[in-house]
Amino acid sequence: MNWTLDQLNAFVTSVKCGSFSAAARKMGKAQSRISTAIANLEADLGFDLFDRSARLPVLTQDGEDMFIEAQAILEQCERLQARADTAATGNEIALTVALDEAVPIDVFEDFFQKISITFPLLKLTIINGSQADIAKWVEEKKADLGFLFCVNTLSDSLEYRALGFFNQALVVSPEHPLAEHKTPTLIQLNQHRQLVIRDRVGHSHEKAISANHWYIDSYYYITALVIRNVGWALVPEHVLESEWYQNKTIRLSTHHIPDALQIEIGVVKRRDSGMGNAMEWMLDEIEHTFEKL
Repeated sequence: MNWTLDQLNAFVTSVKCGSFSAAARKMGKAQSRISTAIANLEADLGFDLFDRSARLPVLTQDGEDMFIEAQAILEQCERLQARADTAATGNEIALTVALDEAVPIDVFEDFFQKISITFPLLKLTIINGSQADIAKWVEEKKADLGFLFCVNTLSDSLEYRALGFFNQALVVSPEHPLAEHKTPTLIQLNQHRQLVIRDRVGHSHEKAISANHWYIDSYYYITALVIRNVGWALVPEHVLESEWYQNKTIRLSTHHIPDALQIEIGVVKRRDSGMGNAMEWMLDEIEHTFEKL
């Protein structure tokens, strides 16, 4: 066995980027180095990974099988390095936690209070975003942990752990025309403005039901505007039950809404990041907290 991790990395990156030249740009290397690394890998393995007869290289069947294995090896290497880094450095001195703005406030206030008592010397930074913001910040190393409502796709560099589920409710103000329809149809909903959640940079948003809709990056601000009769919305139940908005909206039946109304909350971290005592405690504690909800 003469192949190297550098060769596997060049191979996996080329597959993900779609070409040797794109992989070279991503890795900051000359294209010739990427091509040579893959050619040497093929020589060491004894078979072709790519069919080079077309304009762009295409994986062979053996290449497809090796891609899965190579990804697994590189991911395990990242975990190994992360564990080594943690063992070398010991406890974390500082951590940054990114929160989706719609997570249950009381749950996380209690969580952070426990952190302050258990790790009195830890310097903690808490930042808030919505939708895809959280995963993006963790991927870019702007945050060490991210608590978010599940998005459709996550970067390969991230590890995701599900924590629990929350239900969404269809709400309007008492003065809204839809308040007279306890089980509104899609046609009726489409006749009125919908307030729809999205992330702060506009790269990710929920699918709108009504053609007339506004995008807003906070469920709390959406609920405040629902109360002011600006439109109707689908909002997590725990937001409606907060002290600011309790008993100020009318909940309607979601019988005619085709989309799933449960949203999953979870936590993400980078696969290559270490996990000291503080982070390990935080992950265990938040899991136990959600198991009790």
